[in-house]
Amino acid sequence: MTDIIPFDQRDGYIWYNGEFVEWKNAKVHVLNHGLHYASCVFEGERVYNKKIFKSNEHSQRLHKSAEIIGFKVPFSVEQLNAAKEAAVAKQNITDGYVRAFAWRGSEKMAISAQHNKIHVAIACWAWPPYYSKEAREAGLKLKFARYKRPSPETAPVAAKAAGLYMICTISKHEAESAGYNDALMLDYRGYLAEATGANLFLVMKNGELHTPLPDCFLNGITRLTVIDLAKKRGIKVVERHIMPEELSDAMDAFLTGSAAEITRIGSIEDKFKYPKISQMTLDLMQDYHNLVRS
Repeated sequence: MTDIIPFDQRDGYIWYNGEFVEWKNAKVHVLNHGLHYASCVFEGERVYNKKIFKSNEHSQRLHKSAEIIGFKVPFSVEQLNAAKEAAVAKQNITDGYVRAFAWRGSEKMAISAQHNKIHVAIACWAWPPYYSKEAREAGLKLKFARYKRPSPETAPVAAKAAGLYMICTISKHEAESAGYNDALMLDYRGYLAEATGANLFLVMKNGELHTPLPDCFLNGITRLTVIDLAKKRGIKVVERHIMPEELSDAMDAFLTGSAAEITRIGSIEDKFKYPKISQMTLDLMQDYHNLVRS
């Protein structure tokens, strides 16, 4: 679409290492460790009615992700929270998205870069729903991904780290090229894991809500929120390893994430179809809507 403004050409301000700089001047050198060696962690957060949803939890996770991949964010959780609020106000965002991220700089370009400066930036912008209105109304069409989520013995799976999303981009591109909305990833053992940027929930025919155990992928903040909302309704939530063939035991399914919010799945390839939205899904959607705008 020709009317989309590239992200490096937008107007406004970005919080960059403790101060606001003009959006178009928030630049890094092409020789930086974050770009070449994926030493970068990030958060994606939603703004509702000028308020960031669960800002503190996201800031805490950014710190934890950095710790996991071996560096320390040079701003406290409280400082990050305040900076995000200031960025939302400066950009005059009512409903939108916040991206906070930290990366190693350019002092050394090699595998080992323990003394590189750690940079931090926060950008925010108005943002529509992650999936199109048509896709959300019909239910997403998913395709099984070619790549699997890695074992905890092979990657820092508990970190929201840039490098872990490379296979997500590949998988989503392949799914979109084949006419699907997104890809559903298995884990290294063959169990259901997640979509390329959202967690998976299954509304089972026995009235329970099942979700894959996040032992090799990110335990999403929205995922935890939805589990809490379900339990408050008296819904039995089961976190477990789920084989792909068990998708036929579900009557409905949906994805959760800061970007996806709660988005229903209509089908997974031609093997599993969920033509009717369940009352449980409708209730949780409404509960989530009420919570984030409260």
